Amino acid sequence: MSVYVNNAATSWPKPECVPKAVFDFMTGRGANLARGAAAKRDVDTLDMVMECREALADLFCGYRDCDPRYVTFTSNVTESLNVVLKGYLRPGMTVATTSMEHNAVIRPLRALEKKGINLEIIKCDDRGRLDPRSLELLIESKTIDMVVIAHGSNLCGVIQDVKSVGKICKDKGVPFVLDTAQTAGVIHISASDLGLSALCFTGHKGLMGPQGIGGIVWEPSFAEKCSPFVEGGTGSFSDEEYQPTRMPDKFEAGTPNLPAIAGLLAAVRWIEETGIETIHSREKELGERLLKGLIHMKGIEFHGPSDMENRLPVFAVNFDCVDNGTLAGELADMGIETRPGLHCAPLAHKTLGSFPQGALRLSVGYFNTEEDVDSTLNQLSRLVDR
Repeated sequence: MSVYVNNAATSWPKPECVPKAVFDFMTGRGANLARGAAAKRDVDTLDMVMECREALADLFCGYRDCDPRYVTFTSNVTESLNVVLKGYLRPGMTVATTSMEHNAVIRPLRALEKKGINLEIIKCDDRGRLDPRSLELLIESKTIDMVVIAHGSNLCGVIQDVKSVGKICKDKGVPFVLDTAQTAGVIHISASDLGLSALCFTGHKGLMGPQGIGGIVWEPSFAEKCSPFVEGGTGSFSDEEYQPTRMPDKFEAGTPNLPAIAGLLAAVRWIEETGIETIHSREKELGERLLKGLIHMKGIEFHGPSDMENRLPVFAVNFDCVDNGTLAGELADMGIETRPGLHCAPLAHKTLGSFPQGALRLSVGYFNTEEDVDSTLNQLSRLVDR
């Protein structure tokens, strides 16, 4: 038996079209981006990368009528967040975030704090939810230069009220940066409707793409205010000794992960054909089934919401009879893949009361089955009873 319930780490399996697209690029095309003589393979690569930008701009309702130039490719959402945070924030500025953030947000901010930025961390409640009014009061009490939050928690699945946060930021004139690592591809996200300055995403989770690819959807005027994270060759403006300021070249020095972009393009097209609502509905259905079984187990402690309202099918639990690491190891021996520990989110665990022991995380995805959920529950129940 093999059951994968660690989709919050990376979605698996991928749609069949994704590895095929990676393979086809590597074996049939493979030309570098803007580093050729305009042969057919060179043009095919240019077209593929532009098509992926366009597909992502459409998916996230980008700016300037979904102008694909304002989609930047990175290696992952962590790099995306570093590009945005370190490209915009300067000593003396103040940035606000929440106590439910992943280290992809917290660690860059702590590094910037040492260089003179001011960091305000708004405490979420013991279920992981941010009260937007707390943010509003903070902005009214002092000058805030940026707000950055995670849309959905990688630890307990809670989804923040980003619509209210976006309205507050827009009304107060504060740039709003959203980490969509857990929600992109699973929940409809409109960067323009939310008033986002930057939407940071990764390709390998809900977007169903390969590892090693992520990106940023920029609001144009905000992109102009950010400095590039890396300078170097872009295959363009080669007569200039300074990094180009035109998009998308400004933030894309060096050769991108072209095989992964090919895979991501196939994945986004698959999402378009399947429908985000269909994907979300399927994952919610499986999550409800898993939650119903978990909630009746003896000695269980939920960290985060204990219902399916405004959340992803990501559950963080502990049992009073066994360490979560030991439990995850025994489940793995049975072929059930979960994740124990602190999940790169110690601040979130402190908020939920699961620090320092961490928790056992179970996260289902679109390609899981009812049988996967039932098998996980049965084996988990047997171990806990024992």
